[in-house]
Amino acid sequence: MQHNAESITHLIRTRRSVFPDQFDAGKPVPDEIIEDILVNATWAPTHGHNEPWHFTVFTGKGLKQLASFQSELYKKEAGTSFTEKKYLKLQQQPLKASHVIAIGMKRAMHTRIPEVEDIEAVACAVQNIYLSVAAYHLGGYWTTGGITYYENAKSFFGLKEADRLLGFFYIGHVAVPSSQGKRADIKEKTTWIRE
Repeated sequence: MQHNAESITHLIRTRRSVFPDQFDAGKPVPDEIIEDILVNATWAPTHGHNEPWHFTVFTGKGLKQLASFQSELYKKEAGTSFTEKKYLKLQQQPLKASHVIAIGMKRAMHTRIPEVEDIEAVACAVQNIYLSVAAYHLGGYWTTGGITYYENAKSFFGLKEADRLLGFFYIGHVAVPSSQGKRADIKEKTTWIRE
């Protein structure tokens, strides 16, 4: 098996989050591409072959279902922190995307693997989604805002009590590219021990 390290390095270093307001709203991505992206996601490392990821994909009229569900759940549960601005954002954001993928983590029954390792596996799957989206020259954005951590949201996405909703991945065609990224010098983030 041969890989081109230069191409992989370029893909990793040029990948950017592209927010829904930057999408070409109304321009669909073929479902076959989304399926290919999700297959790539499943090749993430996973302890004990747990494969804890669970994806719920919204597209077409399904985007309206997601928008309605999340905005109404927010309105019901926000209490005194409710704002009309956030309510409207939850209603409108999904409609700007071609597809929105709810990212779930399902716990296997009687597993001895720590929960954090299943969460980490799902995060690795999301990185595979990000890189695949970039390879297809599409825009993608993982958000953990909105209703992500609402316990009452789980059942809508086929998740049970022990499972977790880990956010939403928005995918669309890019109308407005993101700016170049930057990272701290690796020397600031690395300790080498040679002896």
